[in-house]
Amino acid sequence: MAVNDLFEPLTLKRGPAMKNRFMLAPLTNQQSHADGRLSEEEHHWLTLRAKGGFGLTMTAAAHVQAGGQGFEGQLGVFDDRHLEGLTRLASAIRAAGSVSSVQLHHAGNRSPKELVGTPVCPSDDPDTGARGLTLGEVEQLRDDFIAAAKRSEAAGFDGVEIHGAHGYILAQFLSSEINKRDDRYGGSLENRSRLIFEIIDGIRATCGSDFQVGLRLSPERFGLKLAEIRDLAAELLRKEDLDYLDMSLWDVAKEPVEEEHRGRSLMSFFTELPRGAVRLGAAGKVMTAQEAAGVLEAGCDFVVIGRGAILRHDFPERVRQDAGYVSPALPVTAQHLLDEGLSPQFVNYMRNWKGFVAEEVAA
Repeated sequence: MAVNDLFEPLTLKRGPAMKNRFMLAPLTNQQSHADGRLSEEEHHWLTLRAKGGFGLTMTAAAHVQAGGQGFEGQLGVFDDRHLEGLTRLASAIRAAGSVSSVQLHHAGNRSPKELVGTPVCPSDDPDTGARGLTLGEVEQLRDDFIAAAKRSEAAGFDGVEIHGAHGYILAQFLSSEINKRDDRYGGSLENRSRLIFEIIDGIRATCGSDFQVGLRLSPERFGLKLAEIRDLAAELLRKEDLDYLDMSLWDVAKEPVEEEHRGRSLMSFFTELPRGAVRLGAAGKVMTAQEAAGVLEAGCDFVVIGRGAILRHDFPERVRQDAGYVSPALPVTAQHLLDEGLSPQFVNYMRNWKGFVAEEVAA
C-alpha cells in the first residue's frame, strides 16, 4: 500500500486544504473547565497534535447547550465566555500548519443527570429518564447548533464538524427506535434526518462562504440501521453542502453487524457512493502506517486517527518517516501518556478503556 499517498494535500470544497490525509479524531478527554472554558491542558493536548503533523486538528465534542453536556470537563461552545480560549486555540492550530475544526455536540439522553438534571431526547425515554423535546425546543436546538458554528467561526476556526454519531442527540433523531415523534421531525427517514439538514443549511446561511462543515455519522448500534444511514449519506453527498463526511466505524476493517449486509466491509457501503466534491473519511482502530494507507486504498479521501493519536502526538510524522510504523503496544504506562501531552485527568479517563493503561504495581 502506498503510504506516500497519505501525504498528498487534500483540497476541500471550501476553505483551506489539508496538507495531508490525516485528521485528528474528536476525542473525549475531560480536560476543560467545569463551565466549558478551554483549559491549558486541553490547549496543550490539541496543539501538540497540530504540531505533530495532522492535516486537520479537531477538538473533542463541544456542547452547544449547557443542558447537552455529555461528560465532566467537556469543552463548551454555547456561550461567548468560551470565545477567549477557542480563539487562542484556533490561532495556535493555524500557526502549526493544521486546519482547525470544532466538533459540535449535544448528548441528548446520554447526558448524565448529575450534570444536567433531566436529560432530553427526541421522545420521552423511560430507559434513561429523558423527556421528549417540544417542537419549540427542537427548533432552539437547531438554532443553537448554528449559533455554535458562528461562534467557532468568530474564534477563527476554519470549520466545524456536526456530531451525528454514537447515539448522541442527532443520532437519536435518526433512530426509529428512539424517535417516536409524530411531527415533522419524526416518522419517515426524511423527517428523522430533517434536523441535520436544517443545521447544515443554517450554518451555510449564517457563516462565510469559505467556512468548512463536516458531519460525523456512525452506521450501526444505538438503534441505527445501516441501509438508512447509507441512504442519508447518499443524499448528503448528492447535495454537496458538506465539505466532508466522517464515518465512525469502530473498526475500518469490520463487516456490518446486520446479518443481511455481511460479506463485505462496512466501509464499502459508503466508499461506493457518488460523492461529487465532498470528501469522505473513516475512523476505527487505525494503528499503523499500512492500516492508514489501506483506508485510502479502500476508497476514502482521508483517514481519522483516534487511539493512534493518543499514543503518539506525532502519528503522521512517524508514518512519514517509517512506512512500517506501528503504534506502541497496549497497555502503555501512565508516564508514556503524560509524555505524549495527556493531563493526569485525561490519563485517568483512559483507564476506563480496558487494557489501554497499564496497572500500576504497588511498591
